[in-house]
Amino acid sequence: MMLTVAGLWNSGPNHWQTHWEQANPSWKRVFHREYERPERHEWVRELEQAVAACPEAPMLAAHSLACTLVAHWAATTRLKIRGAFLVAPSDVEAAAYPKGPVGFAPMPLARLPFASLLVASTNDPYVSAERARLFAQSWGSELVVVGPAGHLNSDSGHGPWPEGAAMLARFSEAHS
Repeated sequence: MMLTVAGLWNSGPNHWQTHWEQANPSWKRVFHREYERPERHEWVRELEQAVAACPEAPMLAAHSLACTLVAHWAATTRLKIRGAFLVAPSDVEAAAYPKGPVGFAPMPLARLPFASLLVASTNDPYVSAERARLFAQSWGSELVVVGPAGHLNSDSGHGPWPEGAAMLARFSEAHS
C-alpha cells in the first residue's frame, strides 16, 4: 500500500505524485481539507486517519511540507508504516519559506521510528543543501542528493520523474 502526501498548495496535474498515482491506481493520496493555509494539528490528524484506514502498513511518498508533516506525525502516532520516501523537505524556519502554514515550526528533528529516504536538491528554494543534510541526519534518513534540481516538482521539470520512481521502487522493495 502506498500513500502519497502532498505539500503546500497540493500537487497539481503535472506533479510526479499525480503521475505516479495515475500509473498506480491502488495508490491513495492523503486528503487534506486545506492546502493554502494548512494547520499542523489538522494535517497530522488527517494523516493519522489515512494511515489507520490502510489494511496493511503503508509506505508514504511525501513532498515538500508533507515531509515536515511526516516528522511531526511520527512523534505522536502509535501506528506503523513500512517507511517514508521524503522528497524536497521544506524548511519552515527559513526566511524564504512561504507564509500560510500554521504550527509547523520549529522543524521536528527527532529520529523517525521507521526507515526513510530523503531526496534533496542542491538549489531548492525552500531548503538549503545544508539544512536538508541536517534533516536527514536528525531523522535517521538515507540521503540522496540529486544535484541542482530545484524543488523537485513540476515547476522544476519533474513531471513523471522516472528517476524518482525508480528510487522509490528500490526503497519500497527493501522495506517490504
